[in-house]
Amino acid sequence: MTTNLVSSPDSVGFGGVVKEYTWSWENQPLRVIYETIGTGSPILLLPAFSSVSTRAEMGELAKLLASHFQVTAVDWPGFGQSSRPSLNYRPEIYQQFLEDFVTTVFPTPITVVAAGHASSYVLQLAVKQPDILSRIALLAPTWRGPLPTMGANPQIADMVKGLVRSPIVGQALYKLNTTPSFLSWMYRRHVFTDDAKLTPSFIEKKWQTTQKPGARFASAAFVTGNLDAIREQSDFLALVQSLSVPLMVVIGESSPPKSRAEMDTVAALPKVQSVVIPGSLGLHEEYPDVVFTVIQDFLLSS
Repeated sequence: MTTNLVSSPDSVGFGGVVKEYTWSWENQPLRVIYETIGTGSPILLLPAFSSVSTRAEMGELAKLLASHFQVTAVDWPGFGQSSRPSLNYRPEIYQQFLEDFVTTVFPTPITVVAAGHASSYVLQLAVKQPDILSRIALLAPTWRGPLPTMGANPQIADMVKGLVRSPIVGQALYKLNTTPSFLSWMYRRHVFTDDAKLTPSFIEKKWQTTQKPGARFASAAFVTGNLDAIREQSDFLALVQSLSVPLMVVIGESSPPKSRAEMDTVAALPKVQSVVIPGSLGLHEEYPDVVFTVIQDFLLSS
């Protein structure tokens, strides 16, 4: 694994200093883009995995936190502005990436604020290396991809992933499932709660994110559950119970019923701080001011 940090201009971030981190997986170099704003103790923001995943979804929250912290947000490999090669995307890639990124970029223990599916990866890292994280805030935490959540068995999920990865059929399927109308439907169904925020320009930016070369590979892995770092709710709860650092969970009151029930179960565990706020699975992007208000005391506490 090698690193190469290079400042560069950016037009799709949130006004911070944009840098490039060169990371290798199985001898293939990947260009990972991250952005830093503010001064103070370091906080890492991890966007949710999704077809439209990008550090920009954490941008407004990052700007609010920048008055107290040095805030870094990263585009996961395979998403955002980072490299999107046709890897067989799986949990091992992201587990190793997150560990390498944190230990390379941050010289001192950090706070992590993770959204959605990033939660499992952060919990696993915290249990494996408790000395490199100081506290964790999970925003609408999930652990299971869309197809498994809908009840698809692993064989069907793998078949779908294979189809989407194929050169011609896969490109067609992916385009059908990333049209602006489909993205708008997806957001209305379980990501945002205020339809007025789903403007044509908002959806256009999300659509552009999905159209980058190679975008379908990591997206297909997420949708089919192949980025699920754990397979059972009991494993997620066991990770939480094994933590040695403070944990806060922020829950959207309008989250899909199955996800909401699982979040509530986490919140009920001993020593877990929790709060319910407006929103659904995209609460960090839809209501960044509310998220900032409810987590700032937790993040600032010694």
